[in-house]
Amino acid sequence: MVRARVAQLTGVYAVSALGRGADAQLAGALAGAPAFGPVDRFDTAARRVTVAATLPEVGSLPDELAAAIDAACRAAGLDSARRAGCALLLAVHGGPALAAGPTPTVLAGQLAARCGLSGHTRVYTSACVSASTAVADAAARITSGDVERVVVAAGYLVESDQFALFDAGRALAVDGAVRPFSAGRRGLLLGDGVAAVVLESSTDRRRGVHPVATVAGWGRAGDAFHPCQPEPGGTGLARAVDAALRRAGLPPQAVGYVNANATGTAQSDAAEAAALHRAFGGYAAEVPVSSTKSVHGHALEASGLLELVVTALALRQGELPVNAGWLGADDSCPLNVVTNRPRRTEATHALTLNAAFGGANTALLVGVG
Repeated sequence: MVRARVAQLTGVYAVSALGRGADAQLAGALAGAPAFGPVDRFDTAARRVTVAATLPEVGSLPDELAAAIDAACRAAGLDSARRAGCALLLAVHGGPALAAGPTPTVLAGQLAARCGLSGHTRVYTSACVSASTAVADAAARITSGDVERVVVAAGYLVESDQFALFDAGRALAVDGAVRPFSAGRRGLLLGDGVAAVVLESSTDRRRGVHPVATVAGWGRAGDAFHPCQPEPGGTGLARAVDAALRRAGLPPQAVGYVNANATGTAQSDAAEAAALHRAFGGYAAEVPVSSTKSVHGHALEASGLLELVVTALALRQGELPVNAGWLGADDSCPLNVVTNRPRRTEATHALTLNAAFGGANTALLVGVG
């Protein structure tokens, strides 16, 4: 009997205002202490909001991405021979933020050469589902037998252009806190995020590396409701969740945790709650839910990868991250939100969800054990 191929996470690395390294992300998410503070990277004097979750000392985005890729490869035990021929899927912003540097396509080629990845490259600039879409593509290629391993990297460092756009659009939280699913939530806050992961086929066991987790399922769906506003019923996101579960051959009750996209904005959080009820039925009121954006902020194109790393590590440790900023229940978000302290779990599967402007939705299902 031939064993089905699965996509394993064999090396992970991430950086955010919570610290450097994957362990720092998990520790910060479990502590539930938000990393938001005054922005001193650029002038915010003309802005309504002046805070974000930024690293105190940070290199250029290319340097941070190269360091993350190298660290993830080393964690996976990839020597130069095993890096050769390995594809790089890169999720970054494709607009003005990179105007002073290389285009995303050129950047991907430079990073591949710099880190010894001599396979093909592909870039993803589809806003807040960029990284999660890249992971889905990588998992699909591995499980279909097209490739043995893929490196997925993603990065966003808070900069003035996107900060100004979100501030002008009144999307940033004027009270300086992200409060997903909570009564009194005022909006999102941006945050630095750079991450890299190595995904490999289950057939490669030669190095004795223990997988962190598997990408058991993935789903993508669009609803095309509005350029910026989410579809209120959450139909697109629910279809993405359904697809991830079908691909894994699992029922909703197998999901022991959801790291939600929840940004702390009124409409998107309510739509996501509706999506979970649509996808899970009565189980939506039971499954533990939180959004780690409440502590590390919204890393835009990198969000999906940063949150995948946190979700996989939390599931492996058996502790679910805190939904920080909680003020009280909101009738539009009837969910089992993890508040106050981390919650112990013996669950073996978790979902991490992402959504983007234009109605793009993704769901990644990770498993351990």
